[in-house]
Amino acid sequence: MTQADSLPDLLFTPASKPRALMLFAHGAGAPMDSDFMTTMAQAVADQGISVARFEFPYMQRRRQEQRKFPPDRAPALLAHFQRVLAQAAEHGLPIWIAGKSMGGRMASMLTADRSSGLENVQGVIALGYPFHPPGKPEKTRTEHLYDLTMPMLICQGTRDPFGKPVEVSGYNLPVGIQVHWLEGGDHDFKPLKRSGFTQTHLIAEAAEQVSQFILS
Repeated sequence: MTQADSLPDLLFTPASKPRALMLFAHGAGAPMDSDFMTTMAQAVADQGISVARFEFPYMQRRRQEQRKFPPDRAPALLAHFQRVLAQAAEHGLPIWIAGKSMGGRMASMLTADRSSGLENVQGVIALGYPFHPPGKPEKTRTEHLYDLTMPMLICQGTRDPFGKPVEVSGYNLPVGIQVHWLEGGDHDFKPLKRSGFTQTHLIAEAAEQVSQFILS
């Protein structure tokens, strides 16, 4: 059995003196221990916020059977998110739910559902929000954002094909949603080499924004 095979249901990256817990869902294509997820989790933990990562059932199946499966439909993803949230609540810290791409969309959909039982959740964070499929700006995934019941932070690269500044500015998002733009970043916060920045730099910038959002 490899280290990846033996990962627990919740993969913790603890802060030394945690003041909050960020429950962190992965995107559609990469697991909870991908380079992006691991680097971001550590960067947030370095800010004094413990991070708990988890995987949706289809990704768990990929890990077990070593072959690809598409994401489950939203109701199944949301139901699993709720189950994991109940598990995370046992740790007794204030919780912010977060996700990379699809995971962030699911987190926001969960907070828009007033029947979700989110007593322990203080806010929602999306890292690279999929406002629309690449090349299809007319197919927006924003309707539920106007029903959010708590504050939201979105960290988005300015080159993200899932939603660029000009497009997002036209959505007239609610005042409770903050959008922080990462200059030159793509959907994984990777900048162009000529920018002089690195992905690690932009991840650190996003983690600082997350810290300010959670701890302010």
